[in-house]
Amino acid sequence: MKPQVFAARLINLFTGIVIVFLGLRFILKLCGANPLNGFVGWVYDNTSVLLDPFRGIFTNAAIGRHFVLEFNTLFAIVIYALLGMLLLMIVDLLTPGRSKAKK
Repeated sequence: MKPQVFAARLINLFTGIVIVFLGLRFILKLCGANPLNGFVGWVYDNTSVLLDPFRGIFTNAAIGRHFVLEFNTLFAIVIYALLGMLLLMIVDLLTPGRSKAKK
């Protein structure tokens, strides 16, 4: 396997994992999942680190007593997806023999 293909797959893997876990957190918060549940608490604890750079940008919207719409999480998903795309572009630019469009 070529190094650039390996790097691209690794970037896609990590970006995908981050986005899936943040999406899961968003859904759990939106549905008012019990944070005392082991799995829910585990998701909240492990995604908290991913959200630290984005805390305080937006305020959360409470829907009823237990349902929370976390705009910070949505923003983090977008930023991590863009960061993954940027890293893929950098890998493509820095690797020799990259595919070039023929004229």
